[in-house]
Amino acid sequence: MAEFLSLQDAVKTLIKDGDTVAMEGFTHLIPFAAGHEIIRQEKRDLTLIRMTPDLVYDQLIGAGCVKKLIFSWGGNPGVGSLHRMRDAVQAGWPRPLELVEHSHAAMANAFEAGAAGLPLAVLRGYIGSDLPMVNDQIRFIECPFTSERLAAVPSIRPDVTVIHAQRADRKGNVLVEGIVGVQKEAVLAAKCSIVTVEEIVDDLGASVNACVIPSWAITAIAVAERGAAPSYALGYYERDNAFYKNWDGIARDRELFQNWLKENVFEKGAA
Repeated sequence: MAEFLSLQDAVKTLIKDGDTVAMEGFTHLIPFAAGHEIIRQEKRDLTLIRMTPDLVYDQLIGAGCVKKLIFSWGGNPGVGSLHRMRDAVQAGWPRPLELVEHSHAAMANAFEAGAAGLPLAVLRGYIGSDLPMVNDQIRFIECPFTSERLAAVPSIRPDVTVIHAQRADRKGNVLVEGIVGVQKEAVLAAKCSIVTVEEIVDDLGASVNACVIPSWAITAIAVAERGAAPSYALGYYERDNAFYKNWDGIARDRELFQNWLKENVFEKGAA
């Protein structure tokens, strides 16, 4: 059952050096506040998983928290590259970064397989792709019923999944509204999970067919107002498009990035 903790205590208790951590959220509800707390606590040697690593992973990589990234696309949406990620891959700064690249379809299937407790995911895909040449986790099997050649990838079963959502009720059930990615599957696939929310309410106000993650699937819930900013949280605040544009210049320069990190993550957290 979900336990209500501060974000600081949730990260300190549940995320250990060397863990495999999935931080999911698609377009909005991206768990920036949790990512910044991981940076402040100087977690190290993490393997990060995300279908679409964007700015929060650029920050975690640039802060030296990450040794390996499992992903299916990486970039600053609508702007360009992730320059801290590029620097880690190309120059090993602040440390070398190992990459494991998949397709979106493979990642989504792997999360679902993990949520179901299965060891692998099977999909139609990768036929004719070059990714199997650089990713030895992509294998091919023959369907025992039709003899069709199919791709197989390991299921994703993180040590910890971190997501952001709009609200939780006092029993620990969480409502995710708007564009939903693989948050639910990522939580169900993980050994433990941290969910940051905008607020705690008496009644979720969930509509028919809403995405509600039940309390029994969640380890810790932490209130983090504006916890997805500069991305957006439907019904609470809009995306800060100017920040995404400005990040391109900040992330290109190591000194500018380190100054930004000091002023906006470490010093804000200390305050």
